[in-house]
Formats: sequence, C-alpha cells, structure tokens
Amino acid sequence: MRRAAIPLLVFVLGLAVLGLAASLMLGRPATGTSAVGGPFTLVNQDGRTVTDRDFAGTPHLVFFGFTHCPDICPTTLQQISDVLAALGPKGRDVKALFISVDPERDTPAALKDYLSSFDPRIVGLTGSAEAVAATVKAYRAYSRKVPLKEGDYTMEHTALVYIMDGRGNFVGSLNLMRPASDAAAEVARQL
Repeated sequence: MRRAAIPLLVFVLGLAVLGLAASLMLGRPATGTSAVGGPFTLVNQDGRTVTDRDFAGTPHLVFFGFTHCPDICPTTLQQISDVLAALGPKGRDVKALFISVDPERDTPAALKDYLSSFDPRIVGLTGSAEAVAATVKAYRAYSRKVPLKEGDYTMEHTALVYIMDGRGNFVGSLNLMRPASDAAAEVARQL
C-alpha cells in the first residue's frame, strides 16, 4: 500500500507546485511593452525638428502615408479628423501624427499645404530618407516605392492607424470602419 501512495503523493505535490507557479504568474501585472514604436527625430510641417518625446504625456495616433496618395490617405485623414472632433473637449490635447513615407516629395511645405484640409491636431512629419525608414521600421510598418509609367512612382505602405498611450507604448490599432463616436470612445479610454 505504501508503494501506491508514493506516486500519488508525488503527483499531488507536483500539481500543487504547478498551481502555485500559475497563480504567481497570472497574478502579476503585465510589465512588458510592445515592440511597436520608439524614438524618432523628424521635421514637422512648420520645419521644426520634433522627436517622439514631444508627444509624451498624451495618447496619440500614428498613421503612415504620403501626400500624393490617391484615396486611402485622404480618406483615413478625414476619418481621423472626425474621430478627433468626436473626442470633444476631453481630447483637445490628443494629436495624430501623419508620418510621410515619401520624404523625396513630402517636404514640410507640401505637408503643411496637404494637411490644411484636415483637423489642425494632425501633425505632418517628414525627414531624411534614413530617418523616415528608421521610423517605419520602429513601428513595424511597411513602405516601398513602386515605379509607374513615364518615370513617376507611388508608395505602397501600411495603412494602419496606431494608438499610442501617453508613454509612447503601442495600445492597438484604431478601427475606423465604424462611426467616429465609437472610434473616439476607444481613444478616450486612453485619456
């Protein structure tokens, strides 16, 4: 009888240790952060150098695009404008970053002109090809220059709207395929 009790005792003891380890791990608050986002140094539509630290302390949105984009970028920027408006006074400090993936054509002046049709809280950012590429990489985004006929080109790029918290950590992507008030409520949860 003693021989049969030893394996059962080892099993029960092992189960107890496993349960204790699971409760310790599951009871811990999450301390890791997403590997999306990071430091950047770019130039805004007013020609001023800005960094990721300029947006610390307040949740913000990030969208990659370019001013020669025929439909996705202007549509998304209008949807972002609608979300910012739907936030009302509570979201007056929330910014949206429109980071150009086409620094060859998107000068600060071009961004300023292009963004004049959208909410003024949308900040246009550009920079050297290297600085833009590093920012695209930090956000785990994608962009690629695609040649067109007669020497022109377009840009393929990630069309995701990132929600970043006040510490610059990635929270999730913003679903704009719903009413602006619903999307604004998602952003407001970060305020």
